[in-house]
Amino acid sequence: MTQQPLRGVTSLRFNQDQSCFCCAMETGVRIYNVEPLMEKGHLVLIWDDAREGKDSKDKLVLEFTFTKPVLAVRMRHDKIVIVLRNRIYVYSFPDNPRKLFEFDTRDNPKGLCDLCPSLEKQLLVFPGHKCGSLQLVDLASTKPGTSSAPFTINAHQSDIACVSLNQPGTVVASASQKGTLIRLFDTQSKEKLVELRRGTDPATLYCINFSHDSSFLCASSDKGTVHIFALKDTRLNRRSALARVGKVGPMIGQYVDSQWSLASFTVPAESACICAFGRNTSKNVNSVIAICVDGTFHKYVFTPDGNCNREAFDVYLDICDDDDF
Repeated sequence: MTQQPLRGVTSLRFNQDQSCFCCAMETGVRIYNVEPLMEKGHLVLIWDDAREGKDSKDKLVLEFTFTKPVLAVRMRHDKIVIVLRNRIYVYSFPDNPRKLFEFDTRDNPKGLCDLCPSLEKQLLVFPGHKCGSLQLVDLASTKPGTSSAPFTINAHQSDIACVSLNQPGTVVASASQKGTLIRLFDTQSKEKLVELRRGTDPATLYCINFSHDSSFLCASSDKGTVHIFALKDTRLNRRSALARVGKVGPMIGQYVDSQWSLASFTVPAESACICAFGRNTSKNVNSVIAICVDGTFHKYVFTPDGNCNREAFDVYLDICDDDDF
């Protein structure tokens, strides 16, 4: 997120099953449970709270040191990925970590990267060397220490701004710096599956996330709007009114063919946020959670016909006592 931090929040991120989120602050890190909203504890580096001993040094499990700033960290049950501006390192995890892979990347100032948590698929995705491209690496089939060339998808014409894998690792979604379109690709065939339109005005996308069953996708941007798209049944998505007109010129055609969000809701435009799907309350009612850097928590429920209403609001930074942090 590129906005100025509010209330000392510098970064927000959900865990891989979207049941918790991490709030990095100028004074440390807090971990929250999403439903119900509650603080789970504080985290620095990698800890093992099961270890006996009151001294925090006794609980420190791992520490990695690099000569250049670490921009992002991704984890799965057996690997940890460290993202630098021009390089990505993959280590075995958690016992006796050793470097398995090292990938040079295009200039990646945001530390963009995603790692599939699935036991069946060990897929890693990050910006490719070519502008607007994605590189996919199957860590299971690539031999450690080799320089196997990753598969490349030419996703956009401008630099990648946001990227996300669904939980099985079968689909990757990405957006460019322009921020008007979200494109989804099959990670096996590399074919484009669908193109989703966030809007017509350029925007900075902060987050893209799939629902647990990949039926829906949500995205947040600096416009202060969280958009929700249908993936399993794309007929639920809105279409341009011009689609009923018939044949149109090539300039207008790109808008006519686009699929627009089936539902959306707003959060404070001046406050960057991340979004993810909550637990389903019923077969036809789904929910989306938005966590903002101003310390606010938003939960909206939506139905397949596009109705979207706020169900919960809270200030997660007020849940815990700052004196205890």
